[in-house]
Formats: sequence, C-alpha cells, structure tokens
Amino acid sequence: RSRIPGFPIPDEDCRVTSRPHPVVEEAAAGKLPSWSRAGVARRAHMARVAELLETWARARGADRSELLRWRAAAFLHDVLREAEPSYLRSLVPEGLRDLPDPVLHGPAAAARLEREGVRDRALLHAVAFHTIGHPKLDRLGRALYAADFLDAGRDCNGEWAAGLRDRMPEDPDEVVTAVARARIERLLERGSLLRSETVAFWNSLVGGGGG
Repeated sequence: RSRIPGFPIPDEDCRVTSRPHPVVEEAAAGKLPSWSRAGVARRAHMARVAELLETWARARGADRSELLRWRAAAFLHDVLREAEPSYLRSLVPEGLRDLPDPVLHGPAAAARLEREGVRDRALLHAVAFHTIGHPKLDRLGRALYAADFLDAGRDCNGEWAAGLRDRMPEDPDEVVTAVARARIERLLERGSLLRSETVAFWNSLVGGGGG
C-alpha cells in the first residue's frame, strides 16, 4: 500500500534519520533518474528552483542532510513533467486520477519515486502536491510550492516575485500565503474547479496552521 499522498499523509514534523536513497542523493547533485521526462528548458527551471530552495534552506540554518533533501525535491518535482498524461494517470493513486493533465506529474513522480524505494514521506508529499497544495505540507513542501511559482525564469511574475523571494527566509508564512492566493486567483479567473486539497491548504494558511 502506498504511503504517499492521495495517499496517507506523512507523520507530523517527520524526520529522516537514515541515509538518503541513491536517487535522492543523485537528484540533489542535479542527476535525474533514467526514467525522467524533462527537456532542457524544464531542467533549467528545476536547477533554478534548487538554487532558490538551497538559498532559503541555508538562511534558516539547515544542515547538510536537509540541504540535500531540499535540492533533491527541486530536481524531482518536475521529473515527469513531459511524460504522456495517460502514463502519468496510470501511476497515481486512484483518488488523484481525476486531476487535470497539467498537474498529474507531481503525484506520478512521487509514486514512481516510492516504487524506486524512496521512503522520505515528507519529500514524496512535497513532490506530489507542489502544484495544488495540501494542508499537511511541511516546511520543505511549502517552500517547494512557493519556489516553483516564484522561479525567476517565469516572466509573468516580475518584481512581485522578486520581492517574495527575498522575503521568504524572514517571513515564510506570509510568502507562501501570497503565492497560494495568486495561484488560486489564476484558477478562478480561468473558471477552474478548486481541488479539496487546495481549499484545505488555503484554510490552513489563513487559519494559522503553519508547517
């Protein structure tokens, strides 16, 4: 039975004490697994997200193992971004198979990573829900959710995003809330349905349920 979201959630304040899985170690160094589906532009995005997450993690005094996990999450979150939707849908748990095609890659990557033997539940959860959010995302999950949207390579966010990138180490809750608001507003402008996970994530942010 899968232990990743859709899936049972990670334990509160989950800690990883064993040596990282080789796939995680390699991803932290920028080496993607053989089954990845990400082109040159996508890999550049992942590298920028990794740099951003590492900057934030260092600012909060993260140790070497935590830096490795944060960088790995950045390189793994879009590892299947360019795979066929039909393949992605076959990987995800039944409860998430109704996701729109553009956001299937997160839970599919998490499921594939678990199949490879990755047992870092908080990292898997972060990868799975980096696009739609989830109320049980921890610090890593929330940081990835924000960094993916605030990537300096995205032209549409400009000075607003730059300001949030700079503020993240000192005011992470406010930054993540601002990103969630912007993401949700875009969904509403397109007339898209809001997932229950997204609504619960928003409520956890404005209700003070910090990670």
